[in-house]
Amino acid sequence: MTTPTTTPTRDHVELRSGAYADSVTLLQVSRAVQATPGVVAAQVAMATGLNLEVLEGMGFDIPASSPNDMVVALRLDPDADVSAALAAVDAALAPTRPTAGDTTVAPPRTTGSALRRTPPGAIALVSVPGASATVEAMDALEAGRDVMVFSDNVPVAEEVALKQYAATRGALVMGPDCGTAVVDGVGLGFANAVRPGRIGIVAASGTGCQQLLALLHHAGGTSEGVGVRHALGVGGRDLSAAVGGLATREALRRLDADPDVDLVVVVSKPPAAEVADALTRDTEALGTPVELGLLGRGQRDLTAVAEAVLERLGHTAPEWPVHGTDNTGPATGPLLRGLFVGGTLCDESMLMATEALGPIRSNIPLSDDLALDDELLIDAHTMVDFGDDALTQGRAHPMIDPTLRNEQLARAAADPATGVILLDLVLGHGAEPDPAALLAPAIEAARRDRPVPVVVSLVGTDLDPQGLDAQRDALVAAGAEVHLSNASATRRAIQLIEGAAR
Repeated sequence: MTTPTTTPTRDHVELRSGAYADSVTLLQVSRAVQATPGVVAAQVAMATGLNLEVLEGMGFDIPASSPNDMVVALRLDPDADVSAALAAVDAALAPTRPTAGDTTVAPPRTTGSALRRTPPGAIALVSVPGASATVEAMDALEAGRDVMVFSDNVPVAEEVALKQYAATRGALVMGPDCGTAVVDGVGLGFANAVRPGRIGIVAASGTGCQQLLALLHHAGGTSEGVGVRHALGVGGRDLSAAVGGLATREALRRLDADPDVDLVVVVSKPPAAEVADALTRDTEALGTPVELGLLGRGQRDLTAVAEAVLERLGHTAPEWPVHGTDNTGPATGPLLRGLFVGGTLCDESMLMATEALGPIRSNIPLSDDLALDDELLIDAHTMVDFGDDALTQGRAHPMIDPTLRNEQLARAAADPATGVILLDLVLGHGAEPDPAALLAPAIEAARRDRPVPVVVSLVGTDLDPQGLDAQRDALVAAGAEVHLSNASATRRAIQLIEGAAR
């Protein structure tokens, strides 16, 4: 699809062989260049398959390239100066390059050199392309450190090897694909800012952990003693049959031994049945009480888990806030479209919607027969996780770069079969500084010609840097109905679809 314009434009595309910058840096470069006078659109990205597909979808003609090439794609006004636009690219990239005579201490070039500079007990954070993550994580383990592997696209066999080795050394491997952790009240990765307390979380889920953090923080505003001391992410595959809960067991051992933790919560994407059974037996042997929040058919949603935690602590759950209900008219078609940046939130919504509406097709399906192929918009109820590995190769996570989801939002809204669009927006450190500034205009534009109901779960706290109230108000102003609870948002979307069916 060529980007529509109101005036003629011209394109300039060039390859820079051997140049490299990470996807987050290139996203920032693209945005900086797009603000240059005369630049209509700018995409600076590594030439991975997914990025090339996006560029071609924007109408750019990309020459033969390899993933080691950097693509600079510019769409310019007819009278714009190409050299000025390219100078803007160079200026935006300049901070990523060393300069002659720079007397500042150079950053370490290897994990080993970084470990030598840090005190004992420091956690090693690995965030490199998945093909290189295992070597870096093993270096950290051999140095006696715990490690958080933020990287995705790590083979499961390598994850098992890392965690088996860590078990022999009493070390903890958080990840791979561990997006969120809180250690002694300090957030790592995509962590929300929350009040400290005496709850410990073990999370085989990033956004599932963030949903609990947000709900418990909100409840803690009126309930004394509700807060999180640790949230140890273990990676979304840890409770799979292949990994067998290796990191979960170590995380539970640590939290059980911590005298400042009064209650442990385990949250997970749908686990393997045999691993869930073993986990239940393991938790019964601990001295610290454990609340299990394992998603699955017939299991509680994450909001119900948060409410159970509050009850165990002697508190009554509050009314979870909802805003913008006046925006939501009747469903405009028979189908529910879920577009998520959080995989666990997508899982939760699929489980709930399947029970009410029937099978849901997805790129992270509940069963293999419901898998989507490359076409994400089909004549069926669909839910898409834009944070899945297949959609993030060579690209920043959609909590940082929402381009793909916003494009799909426009497509879904234009489809006459779409009845309701269900979205999530996740706040916290590491995420886009003002995500509603990108999502709200996309919602408003999507509803301009066809007022499809848009229901959003806004996962965050009033302490998050983005500002919970400001994000909520922007979404409501754009025409969305906004819930703090993803389960509540999903129930509302289901209600609207069922109403249309009746």
